[in-house]
Amino acid sequence: MNVSPYLAVLRTPRVPGLMLLMLVARVPATAAGMTITMHVLLALDRGYGAAGLVGAVSTVGIGLGSPLMGHLVDRRGLRAMVVLSMVTEGVFWFVAPLLSYEVLLVTCFITGITVMPVMSLGRQILTALVPEDRRRTALAMDSMAVEVAFMAGPALGVALTTQASSRTAMWTIGAAMVLIGAILCAVDPPVRQEGESGERVPRRQWVDGRLVGVLISAGGATFVLSGVEVSVVASMRGLGLTAWTGAMVAVMCVASLAGGFVYGGLTRVPPLWALMGGMGLLAVPIGLFGWSPWWLALALVPTNFLCAPTITATGELITRRAPASARGVAMGLQSSAFTLGVALGQPVTGFVIDHSAPAWGFAVAGCGAVVVALGTALLDRRRVTTTVG
Repeated sequence: MNVSPYLAVLRTPRVPGLMLLMLVARVPATAAGMTITMHVLLALDRGYGAAGLVGAVSTVGIGLGSPLMGHLVDRRGLRAMVVLSMVTEGVFWFVAPLLSYEVLLVTCFITGITVMPVMSLGRQILTALVPEDRRRTALAMDSMAVEVAFMAGPALGVALTTQASSRTAMWTIGAAMVLIGAILCAVDPPVRQEGESGERVPRRQWVDGRLVGVLISAGGATFVLSGVEVSVVASMRGLGLTAWTGAMVAVMCVASLAGGFVYGGLTRVPPLWALMGGMGLLAVPIGLFGWSPWWLALALVPTNFLCAPTITATGELITRRAPASARGVAMGLQSSAFTLGVALGQPVTGFVIDHSAPAWGFAVAGCGAVVVALGTALLDRRRVTTTVG
């Protein structure tokens, strides 16, 4: 394994410190959903359906808001977006523990629109700091950092809620987001490379079939991942090992980390449709190993090994195909695609499991990714044919 590309990225001025800052910023962001869920269940004494509805409306708000916040970065700069997010998130997390369920439901949606897009912002900052020939490695490192945040954040939210209270957890998240926003305002990292034009480019010139194909692939990646996660929960529950579900999720994250590390060091990589199709095909048979937690853990490795590479590939292609003046919007659209994939993957897979068995959940999630891969391949072939013609 060639580690020189990683060393080159880490030697780039400002990159190590800002990567660490964005990793820390993502921990409270990933803890937010779990903390809200636990608050609805424990403090408000509501059921899982009510908790899921809060998560759904928040997800819709974030999905709608990501491109808007990216547009604000493109037009007004990073500080304007961060200040807006600091104010709304600071107020929300301070008053949220005091709200009734109905009011919380509405405010989660409204605040979701102005949530700081720390996932897409990290990719945008790296794109601005790192030369294009190192971009793949940098984005792979960013994908690995996201995996680390998703391992740490929800666990932290659960720990604070159970060991202290949901109120303490929510206030901690709010304080953390305000502090991170203040640091970002002080540091003011670049969102475009020096020399890149900030001139506006008409949207119809860059939002074309190729970009739409990449966005669909981004949604397909999270569709299969969220579907596999739901199927894992169902499989572990069926085995009577629900308490060990977190260990399975950790296996998935570690496999993705390993895949991202390998992908980031490559000079030539498979096309996006091949990565997506591979994820799907490898997910289909996972359910055949659901009779044993050990075999299930092993079966989860291959498809999750392609997780970070697929997500990295979508980010790399978007940075190439979107103009610098609209990169924030493009990254926001990618985040919205990720959000939509999760929003579709969980209920579709859950519905299938409810009416069959966990094994079919894996199969449906994998087949969905294969369909997306075939669509992406056809779009690429059509583009090549059009160019040649």
